[in-house]
Order: sequence, then structure tokens, then C-alpha cells
Amino acid sequence: MKLYCLSGHPTLPCNVLKFKSTTIMLDCGLDMTSALHFLPLPLVHSPRLSKLPGWISKDGNAMLEKELKDCAGRVFVDSVPEFCLPETELLDLSTVDVILISNYHCMMALPYITEHTGFTGTVYSTEPTMQIGRLLMEELVNFMERELFGAVQITPLSSGYCLGSSNWIIQSHYEKVAYVSGSSLLTTHPQPMEQTSLKNSDVLILTGLTQIPTANPDGMLGEFCSNLAVTVRSGGNVLVPCYPSGVIYDLLECLYQYIDSAGLSTIPFYFISPVANSSLEFSQIFAEWLCHNKQSKVYLPEPPFPHAELILTNKLKHYPSIHGEFSNDFKQPCVVFTGHPSLRYGDVVHFLELWGKSSLNTIIFTEPDFSYLDALAPYQPLAMKCVYCPIDTRLNFIQVSKLLKEVQPLHVVCPEQYTQPPPAQSHRTDLMIDCQPPPMAYRRAEVLTLPFKRRYEKIELMPDLAESLVPSEIKPGISMATVSAVLQTKDNKHILQSLPKSVQPQTGKKRKRANDDTPEFKPPKPLLCGSITIEQFVQSLEKHGITDVKVEDTPEGHIVHLQSEDTLVQIEEDSTHIICDNNEPLRTKLRDLVLKFLQKL
Repeated sequence: MKLYCLSGHPTLPCNVLKFKSTTIMLDCGLDMTSALHFLPLPLVHSPRLSKLPGWISKDGNAMLEKELKDCAGRVFVDSVPEFCLPETELLDLSTVDVILISNYHCMMALPYITEHTGFTGTVYSTEPTMQIGRLLMEELVNFMERELFGAVQITPLSSGYCLGSSNWIIQSHYEKVAYVSGSSLLTTHPQPMEQTSLKNSDVLILTGLTQIPTANPDGMLGEFCSNLAVTVRSGGNVLVPCYPSGVIYDLLECLYQYIDSAGLSTIPFYFISPVANSSLEFSQIFAEWLCHNKQSKVYLPEPPFPHAELILTNKLKHYPSIHGEFSNDFKQPCVVFTGHPSLRYGDVVHFLELWGKSSLNTIIFTEPDFSYLDALAPYQPLAMKCVYCPIDTRLNFIQVSKLLKEVQPLHVVCPEQYTQPPPAQSHRTDLMIDCQPPPMAYRRAEVLTLPFKRRYEKIELMPDLAESLVPSEIKPGISMATVSAVLQTKDNKHILQSLPKSVQPQTGKKRKRANDDTPEFKPPKPLLCGSITIEQFVQSLEKHGITDVKVEDTPEGHIVHLQSEDTLVQIEEDSTHIICDNNEPLRTKLRDLVLKFLQKL
């Protein structure tokens, strides 16, 4: 047994325990106390912070003057704050099997571990810890202006699929990548999908489409309600294997509207999950992620979801497990919502064993993630009826085709499965992505090079440098100015600054050493622009006594041969070459004649 300590902060731990054949990470704290060494990030421009003097070391070295600022007798880093991450070199973090989180303060470094170390294990925490931890991460991202190391900006967009689901825009100043995954255009409980911001993307990465493109979610809801009603009227029980969040909210809302008209008001509904209570509560408090109709209810005030009223009237009861209170309250016939949809673990296993032998009972599959036939295989022979009503509100291929025409990305990247019909329906060419140019497909363990290259980078001019520029008109309506400056790159931001003023020689060893560290900048040579008219150039040569001239046309321009001097002047669109051996006075004379045709910038 070994314990690896990856964090030096006692209350924000990150340790790895190797016990027998397992590798377990205990918490994943992010030490943010290092932010105390950075200047604040003001929401608006701060004259006070911008005027702070740069820090100069005792030996006069000013190399870090731009990075370090002196404020109230203390030195601060003038940059976006950086945090102290857990050690990543002490052991191979891709070998970690599970991460155990004790509280939401000790999970802030989780994205660094799960996204950048090759970690492929499982993270375990309580539902409240994960939910509140997500809020803390969202707050931190918001405070940091949604920038990743200053290089790109990332923006989440509502995808309309479930509470808090989002697509992502990843963009620099000149490139834009859209990541669309698990999106829905149907009007259900989540906030509607934001489409406008997806427009004009260089690359759109598309994944997470519906798993049952031929099934209509509204139709499936109708079948669900009717089969449920038929079963309980006959004295049977209904088992609904489900996840504790997502579609269950829509199922309960549908039943809320259906119960009285179908004569089911006396039938108890049970929701059994270790996180049933927190799931139902969280669905009511994240109003900003709900559709407009449900958001408006919050201000009345009313619960956004009707399952709150079902709970108040005792029509819906929730329990953490089948033990304890549920055993006392359990009445039949009833409807039970519980997990896991795979039917391999969870309380659903108990109910299949309890009800599977009676044909009066029904199991209704609504989650599309598992084959219901494979899920039921270990329970055969099974007398209870089976109904398959998969409800998947994610984008289908018709909706994708319309979406791509509206947002018009230059390139589409998607899984290989979306570029060909399903294996069981090879004739259904409508069940695949059809766009121009054709989508780029990827598969597992494959590296795909995205089809665009960075061509530009944004550079900021300092005000004093911009003020010193003197544009020259090179042709009507077009002016040009040369820039001689120092390019400073910091936090992936590029700034052109004025050349430093020349430093006067000073005596003293320390002074001399400081001056030696200051780079010397020689005045730049002027740039030349313009064109040389060959006829006028020949005339200029004749005026200066050079008459034995022969002109030869080439694909790139002209070659002027001064035969008596055995000299060539090669004139092209973007260059001029004087080839003259051992006759410097003649070369200088020809150079001056050429310069008379050009404009200095």
C-alpha cells in the first residue's frame, strides 16, 4: 500500500492511494491561494492599477518591469491569475481507477485531471456535491472571462436537451469552432437551443444525435401513458426503468395532465433512487436553464414543474431505496420509476424479480441507451408484458440537415456512423448526414486533422506608437506606413510597442551591467515601393552617358544589358538586381538611378 501526496495544502488535499490492485485518488483540490500574488482583474478599466509602477530589482534590472508591479510596498504579478495544480509528474494519472470526492471545495481541480492526464476512470461523489461543485466551477470560469490561457475564448450555448446542457463555441480572433452535442429543437422543459451563435463557423463538430431517428417523442409519450393506464386499470403494476434526471421530468408532467382524465388519481407513483429527492429539488431551482414558460412560473411564485404538486398531494412519493419507509408505504397496483435502465443493478432488479412472473404487470422502456431485448435477456422467461417507448429528444437527421443549412459551417466533422445508413436499415439513405462539402468522419482511436490553418493573428498597437505613424499615399485611396517597434507577446496577446530610447553611457560597474542587458536597436533602413518603367529607365541611362544598352524581356520582367560595361540590371515586379563585378562606382551610379523611380516609406 502506498500513498502519494499531490497537494501541499492541508485543507485542499489531493492524494493517491494504491491498495492491492486498485489506484484511488482521494479528493482533487485546487490551491487557489496563489491568486493572492496577482493583481485584481477589474471589470472595467482601473486608472489606479494601470498606473502602478513596474518593479525593478535592487541591482537595477528592469527586465521584469512589465510583468511585476509595485503596489503598496508589495510586488504583484500583472496577469491573469494562475493556480497551483496537483502534481502530475509523481505518477501516471491515467492509471487512476476512481476519484472519490468528499466535498465540493475539494473537486475544483477535477477538470484538469479528467481532461489533460489521460484519466479514463470513474468519479464518485454525492449528487449535491457535484451540483454545487459545478456552480463553483461556473462562477470561476465566469470570473476568468471564459479564456483558456489567453489563446482562445470559449462560450457555452444552451443546447435544449436537458437541464444545464450546452454546446460550445471555441474561437480566436480569426478562427471559430462550434461543438454541437446532445442538442434538441423540441419544446420541452430545458432552455431552447441557441442557434444564432453557431453561424459562420470554420468547423462544426457534430455528435450526440438521436439514437432512434424513426421514433417521434410525442408519439412515444402517448403510448407510454396509454399502456400505463391499461395496465393499472387491470390491477397490474408498471415498472419504468429510468435515470434519476432528464426524461423522467417530462414523464411526470405528462402523467400530471393525464391522471384525472384517465381515472388514475388513486394510483400511487413511486420514484426510487438514492438521489431522487435532490434530483426533484434541483429541477425546481435551476430556473435560468428552463424554457421561458417554466421560468415565468418562478416569479409568480409557482414551482416550474408540476411534480411538486404531485408530491404535495401524495400522488408521487420518492424514496432513496426500497428499504425503510418504502416498505411501509408500498401499495399495489402502482407505478414505479427506478434505475438502472440497463437492468443490471439498482432497485429495478428487485421489482423485476417481484413482478416478472405475472402477465398483469408491464415494464415500459423509455430510455434509448440500452437494447431492451438484451436488457431483459437474463430475466427470461418473463411473463410480464414489455412495452418499448424510447423517448429521445435529440436532433434527428432531418433537423440536422435544416440546422446545417441555416448556420452554414465551412466544414462539418462527425462520427463515422452518421455518414452511412444504419446497418439494419442500409436502404435508408435519409438516416445519414447529407451536406456539402461532405462531412469529415472520425472513428475511435483515430487522429483527424481539421481542415483549416491559422493565417492571421491580432496585434495591438500602443497609443504612442500609433500616434507616431505617418501614412504615405502609394496609390489613390491607399496609404501605407512603416512600423519599427518591439513586439511583446504575453499571455498569448501580441502588442507592438515603441522602440526604447537610447540609453546614455553611465559609469559604475552596476550601471554598466544594467546597460549591457539592454538590447541595442539600430535605426531601420527605409522601405521602398513603386515601379520602374523600362523605357524611362533606358532614357535615364542615356542621359548619364550609358548608350550601349540592350533590353531583353523575361517572364518575370526585363534584363537591361550594359554591353560595354559588361553589367546586367535585372528588373522584376518585386525586386531589382544589379550584377556588376569589380566596378563599385558604376554599381553605385546605377543604384542611384534606380532609386529615383522608387518612393521611400
